[in-house]
Amino acid sequence: MLLNETAEQIRSMEIRGAGRIARAAAAALKDHAETFEGSDIRSFRHFMGEAACTLLATRPTAVSLPNAVRFVMKAMEGAGNVPEAQAAIRRAADSFLLSSKHAIEWIGEIGARHISDGDVVLTHCNSEAALACILTAHRQGKDLEVFATEVRPRNQGILTIRALNDAGVKTNYIVDSAVRSFINDVDLVVTGADAVTVNGAVVNKIGTSQIALAAHEARTTMLVAAETYKFAPRSILGERIEIEERQTDEVLDPAVAATLPHVRVRNPAFDVTPARYVDEIVTEMGAIPPTMAYIIIRDHLGWGIEEFHKNFEFNERMQE
Repeated sequence: MLLNETAEQIRSMEIRGAGRIARAAAAALKDHAETFEGSDIRSFRHFMGEAACTLLATRPTAVSLPNAVRFVMKAMEGAGNVPEAQAAIRRAADSFLLSSKHAIEWIGEIGARHISDGDVVLTHCNSEAALACILTAHRQGKDLEVFATEVRPRNQGILTIRALNDAGVKTNYIVDSAVRSFINDVDLVVTGADAVTVNGAVVNKIGTSQIALAAHEARTTMLVAAETYKFAPRSILGERIEIEERQTDEVLDPAVAATLPHVRVRNPAFDVTPARYVDEIVTEMGAIPPTMAYIIIRDHLGWGIEEFHKNFEFNERMQE
């Protein structure tokens, strides 16, 4: 698939979910590298740098995207010629795709250990990682019941209940605003994440923070399932994660909106859940408290503060 096609599919949410977005970006960079015609390494770096910028501009909130792009692009840093750089990008992209697949499997195994036989679990949005925890527990023979939210305005909950239904999991489908009405019937909340900041705050689909607050009030455990490449390195520097605000026609028909000149429709796609409302974050490296987010960023992703200076210089060279 052409890189611009992938970028448009990510932008339009035809490709959705932080993990799927990251894998699509890595695969697109790999394919794009093979289309370069020429032998000048500086031109190739510029060619790939433009491609990276195109992908990064599609969805501002999911940090899995820049983490995947950085992982693939950094691989060519030491290449001396175009074939070496292309080979490095191929290896890095293949490595990312494989590790991403295994990450979901490991998260499912680890997360399932937190789910007991007879538990009632609530989940929100359509998260591969959160579903892996639930479905792994189900495959282990645990008797589960799930509450799944509608996830307005794009109704991603439909994807979730189909996956649960196909697996034979007893599921209740509820509107987002009904969460507090059912939270006392729930033993465990499991959601995914689009980003995790250095202080353990979780950026996820809009409505997650309200669910976490209701769970906190009800003393219901709140688990977040997230691959380590969803941790946000730039939050070390105090940089805030941009919350994407999508088109208003997802919420209100334009014909109706035209009759309401004094009404402004707001459609943020994500919200931020403070770390104090999250009990554990389940990653492929293990289940950690939110306070350990910095350790993941520094030791596993390799982003200390000094790394940002090196990365800035590398990005400058790519754009030369």
